[in-house]
Amino acid sequence: MSVPLPTEGTRWRCTLCGNLTRFDVTRSSRVVEFVHLDLAGESRVEEREVLSETVESVRCRWCNAVDQVELVDRPGAEAEAAAQAGRTEA
Repeated sequence: MSVPLPTEGTRWRCTLCGNLTRFDVTRSSRVVEFVHLDLAGESRVEEREVLSETVESVRCRWCNAVDQVELVDRPGAEAEAAAQAGRTEA
């Protein structure tokens, strides 16, 4: 089951314990990376393009519940969105 990612107006919340801040996220990604190797052979990723990414599971760090995460509104998200909408209309 894919888990939706939080947006600017939402965040994750564990439905069992109420945790809002600590999660272990398992994700699959397809990426293209530009890797720069120095003359000693040490590598460093200088550019990264994400082609696709799927969150497979989210585990709560507090109660260890797996896939018990829901999206909830962030506090003040509605007020912030209204303020931004007012700025774009002016």
